[in-house]
This record gives sequence, structure tokens and C-alpha cells, in this order.
Amino acid sequence: MFWLKWRRLILAVVLAVVTVPIAYRFIPAKASAPLAPAFVRPPAVRVAASSAPPPDVWLVEKTAASETYSNGLRLDTRFTVPNHPRSYLAFSATRPGDLAGTPRSQPVGIVFHTTESRLAPFEADQNRVLQKLGESLLEYVRRKRAYHFLIDRFGRVYRVVAETDAANHAGYSVWADDQSLYVNLNESFLGVSIEAQTHPGQEQAEISPAQLRAAAMLTEMLRSKYHIAAQNCVTHAQVSVNPSNRQIGYHTDWASSFPFEQVGLPDNYARPLPALWAFGFEYNPQFLERGGERLDAGLELAEERLSQRAAAAGMSAQAYRRSLQKQYRARLEAVKRANAAASEESD
Repeated sequence: MFWLKWRRLILAVVLAVVTVPIAYRFIPAKASAPLAPAFVRPPAVRVAASSAPPPDVWLVEKTAASETYSNGLRLDTRFTVPNHPRSYLAFSATRPGDLAGTPRSQPVGIVFHTTESRLAPFEADQNRVLQKLGESLLEYVRRKRAYHFLIDRFGRVYRVVAETDAANHAGYSVWADDQSLYVNLNESFLGVSIEAQTHPGQEQAEISPAQLRAAAMLTEMLRSKYHIAAQNCVTHAQVSVNPSNRQIGYHTDWASSFPFEQVGLPDNYARPLPALWAFGFEYNPQFLERGGERLDAGLELAEERLSQRAAAAGMSAQAYRRSLQKQYRARLEAVKRANAAASEESD
């Protein structure tokens, strides 16, 4: 009985010695590091934001009422109206003395707008109201020839003004890329408007997921079709100016809240505003309040560029700004003469 008792104890000790190291391998290294859960939610998929050319997008099917494209975009074409054919002057960005410009007819960029129209809560019990507001908006935009494309609250994309024609969406607004300066974006840029509103200082887009997807697909199609550079896809607030008092910010829709990255574009708010460094425009404190921090970044960069160029020219910043404004007026007059000549030819 004595040896039987000790043999059982020895066996228990041996089993403990053998099993403890095995079990230890399954204990987390740190008590504070929990085991991985059985299911991990995948991260949200985001559209790649790049300055590279977009992938090829082609027309898959065309009917009397719609167009379907290879990236999933569906355009409602039932409400398309004509306007006057597109024709504009592009001025050299590398030759300051170019005040005559080069005639062009293909769109070179996209201006994103908000409709700033009446909105109802985006809820199921408001469905009929949402539909009625959208129908009324479409009829108004069509009558005014206000944009080339309209994206309603449900993400439906309508072609309003024919792409071959100009639309009345941006007036004598301005922009510049690495090669050219543009003075009349009604003619040179396509206008895309999203049924939404912009609030002063707003930095987050208040649009539906369907609108965001539609804007991404439409942008991708237009960039592929017309070889539009990413740097020429900008918001109305970035390009809007008042030629009479030479100040920017005549309109401030999408001042700091456009979702560039989700639409597949680089953050063009980080680009210096050409209205300042290329055309000599100024701004008032109210514009800073309405614009928001993201647009302010473009203002600061533009002021730095203007100061650097003024110093290189041996001029004060104010004198250099006045010389730019003089060049702008000369280019604007050239654009107006070209528009008048084109109007006479069409008549």
C-alpha cells in the first residue's frame, strides 16, 4: 500500500511536467493582448486617388433613353438639350506675353458644383418629396442650360447639356494647369452638379453614398473619354471670380468639402489657386470664413508663389499683382471678342 500510494504521486508529477510546456505554448505572450476574434470586419474599400490617367472606360450600350458604360455608369439622356457649340481660347502658362491664345473645342477639365437647392431629409418616408424636388430641379437646370450633368439625391446621373456644347455653369471663372491658362470655364470645362448644399466652413461632404459612387464613375468616364488631367478636376469655389472687382469667391460651393479622394482624385485643395498667382485676384476676410481650412491651404500656397515670382521679377508683390491683373483684362477681352465672333458665325 505504501509503494502504491507513492507510485500514484510520482505519476501525477511526471504528467504535470510533460503537459505544462505543451499547454504553455497556447497561452498569449501578454495578458493584455487578447486573442483574435473569429471574424474581423474588412476595411472599407476606397477609390484610389492618383494623378495617373484613369483606366479605359467605354460605351457598352446606347438606347434612345440612356447610355451604359463599362465601369457601371448609367447616363439618363432623355432630358439632353443643346446649347451653343464649345469654343474657347487657351493661353500659354509659360509665355506671359501670350495674350492672343490658341483656339480649342475639346473640354479640358471638370468643375464640380452643388445645386444649393431645397433639400428634404434623405429618409424613406420622404421618398415622394425627394422625387418631386429632384424633378423640379432637373426641369430648372434644363431650362437654364446650367450644367452638363446633374446627379440627384438617389445617385441618378442625367446628361443635361450636350457634351459638345458649352453650359452656363461657371461664367468667366479661371484655372491653370502646367501648360495653359483658362479664362472662361463655361466653354473649356464640363460642369457636374450634385444635388446638395454647402455650408460656410464645411469640411465633410453631405451627400448620399449613391451620389458619391455616381460622381466617381462619371468622373472616371469623362477623364477617360477626353483625357482630362486630374489637376483640372476642381470645385466651383476654387475657380469662381468676380471680374468687376477682381476678387475670388463669387461662388463658394464645395469650398472645402468636396470628397476628392473618394471620387478617385488627388486632393486638389492642396493646389495653389491660379486666380491669385496667375491672374492677380485678391480676396476679403468673409471669403476666408466661408471657405474653410482646406481652401485656405490653396490660398497660402498661391500667395507664396506670387511672392516668389514677384521677387524673381524684381517687383513688389503689389506691383506684380497689378501687372497680372492687366494681363487678365487683356485675355478676358480676347475671349469676349472670340465669343462674339463665334456667335455671329452660328447666327
